[in-house]
Amino acid sequence: MFTTLQIALSLVSGFLVGFSLGLIGGGGSILAIPLLIYFVGFNHPHIAIGTTGLAVGVNAYLNLVPHARKHHVDLKSGLLFSAPGVAGVLLGAQLGLITPGKKLLFVFALLMVAIALYMLRRRCVDVAVDPGKSTRRLGRILLMGFAVGFASGYFGIGGGFLIVPGLIYSAGLNIVMAIGTSLVSVGTFGVLTAARYAIAGELDPLISLIFVVGGVSGGWAGAHLASRMPRRRLTQMFALIIIAVAVYMLYVNISAL
Repeated sequence: MFTTLQIALSLVSGFLVGFSLGLIGGGGSILAIPLLIYFVGFNHPHIAIGTTGLAVGVNAYLNLVPHARKHHVDLKSGLLFSAPGVAGVLLGAQLGLITPGKKLLFVFALLMVAIALYMLRRRCVDVAVDPGKSTRRLGRILLMGFAVGFASGYFGIGGGFLIVPGLIYSAGLNIVMAIGTSLVSVGTFGVLTAARYAIAGELDPLISLIFVVGGVSGGWAGAHLASRMPRRRLTQMFALIIIAVAVYMLYVNISAL
């Protein structure tokens, strides 16, 4: 059972996750697991993955609505990307369930560092990238969808920072369309991951609900602030935070080696 303090900290964590999503269009899910484990004090890695997977998935579907109203969603590309990703999610989740918790967190921390370094090097893309011929484009979308789905299922992340560049370079979407369209896959991958972990008894629906409640208010606050500050600078700051958290996770879980 969770204490009152842990429930309050879960609400704060959900707010921070939603705040990140609203502020820079991603990154909340990469912090959700370490927040639940090291901030809330929920020392059950597999349950943390299933629980945050559901919260991230639901939050993504909720945030899909305003993007769709602004016509920032390419539903066809989103569904094509998600379809092979379903197989990747199921395979990744199955492997994640049989991976020892500490080892899973150690590898997850390495992924956090890789994503943070990508964020620091990445430059804003405001125009679509030519995806080439339609058959090659379709192949890229399907292959990228499977790979990102696998990572999402294995680590229990929404995969937004992987999906957005994947859609830009495989489907030829610009950055705005890629962010909106990515929520189709983020929601699908998150909910599927959570379902697989729930079947194994590795999910806490109460904490997921609390994360969603906090995430809604955090998303609004982040979106409001995003209109006032340079997105590139915010992205760099967030990447440095991710690296700091990842270094701590590597230190705590180094015994898994």
